[in-house]
Amino acid sequence: MWRRPAWQVLRQFVRHDSDTVNSLVLERSMNRVQLLGRVGQDPIMRQVEGKNPVTIFSLATNEMWRTGDSEVSQGALLLLCTLGDISQKTTWHRISVFRPGLRDVTYQYVRKGSRIFVEGKIDYGEYTDKNNVRRQATTIIADNVIFLSDGSVREKV
Repeated sequence: MWRRPAWQVLRQFVRHDSDTVNSLVLERSMNRVQLLGRVGQDPIMRQVEGKNPVTIFSLATNEMWRTGDSEVSQGALLLLCTLGDISQKTTWHRISVFRPGLRDVTYQYVRKGSRIFVEGKIDYGEYTDKNNVRRQATTIIADNVIFLSDGSVREKV
């Protein structure tokens, strides 16, 4: 019958801290980003000599919170509730689409103001600008783009 020592069977499932190369084979990691927001500019398509073309656009996501004290006052039959001021922070993300079919569809249909959902991975890189200065760039490499609305009509919130 198939009898192997338990340590041989379990070894493939157990992760442990070790300096051996074999333990690195079992280790898993994840680089995953999901963003839901509005496009800040019409996409552009770039192609550097010897490299695949890429569609690039910016995406804005918003974070909202309330500041200040909450007040509840009651008069006659009216209940008034003030929850403080609403504050908002907008974060801009650079989205790059390399996948051939997705790249072309994104370039053709995404427009400024479009509401979209992006799944991908985060990438940190460097480039040299026009003045020969090295710059750092954070980019979301899109694996999936879901179109939720075009930019022509803004939904009422």
